[in-house]
Amino acid sequence: MAKKAVATLQTGKTEGRSYTKVIKMVKSPKTGAYIFDEQMVQNDKVQDFFKK
Repeated sequence: MAKKAVATLQTGKTEGRSYTKVIKMVKSPKTGAYIFDEQMVQNDKVQDFFKK
């Protein structure tokens, strides 16, 4: 019974699923080491994030 109640509560909310966490590796101009650029981006703008 608990599984059925939880499953019905999750179907109505889709706001959290419209974002994706993206991680891009970027070389630092100061040290030359690689750093990670992490952001929360909307699903339709993921490709634009990686093109920059």
